[in-house]
Amino acid sequence: MAGPRMDESWRAALADEFASERMGRLRDFLRAEKAAGKRIYPHSANWFRALELTALDDVRVVILGQDPYHGPGQAHGLAFSVLPGVPVPPSLLNIYKELHSDAGVAPARHGFLEPWAAQGVLLLNSVLTVEAGRAASHAGQGWEGFTDAIVARLNAEPRRIVFLLWGAQAAKKGAIVDTGRHAVLKAAHPSPLSAHNGFFGCRHFSRANALLAESGASPIDWALPPL
Repeated sequence: MAGPRMDESWRAALADEFASERMGRLRDFLRAEKAAGKRIYPHSANWFRALELTALDDVRVVILGQDPYHGPGQAHGLAFSVLPGVPVPPSLLNIYKELHSDAGVAPARHGFLEPWAAQGVLLLNSVLTVEAGRAASHAGQGWEGFTDAIVARLNAEPRRIVFLLWGAQAAKKGAIVDTGRHAVLKAAHPSPLSAHNGFFGCRHFSRANALLAESGASPIDWALPPL
């Protein structure tokens, strides 16, 4: 994990985290997993892709995911996003359904969300790696503390940031966010197992843009261009 690819703003903000004992233990764990021949997703070049595409000063909206997709060719470092040519996963299909219902945006035929990241939407997973075929296999190894530090750094920003927290894990991770300064919108997770329990109808996309407008920031164009 030497010299991770990310925007310089994040490299400076997280310097103490990278030097911490926790991250040292995480490095050792990941090296051991690779040495044991285990396949890890995403590729190491993309572990910090969310921090590479969205600079600290550019973050306007945060969407918190759990851990990367564990199927071949899916994960590339952005929560809920998949690489071009990969079928759209069920949770993202439900995100598209709510986006269409809420903001009239036609569902994209792909799951590549980098255009959102380029506009200041930080698509951050709580855990940034996973073993192939084993969901949540890298939970508890240190990533959570690292991404907690990211949330804490965003919470310290004086400008309003809109946090979209979908599901209990995201809500727990966002508990430190100062709701007096920032906006926090909560809903059920978009998974097919829970989307009907409060994700559908949450209108988070239009509400996020309204909150950005209130603070003088430009809205997010949620429409994804064709690939």
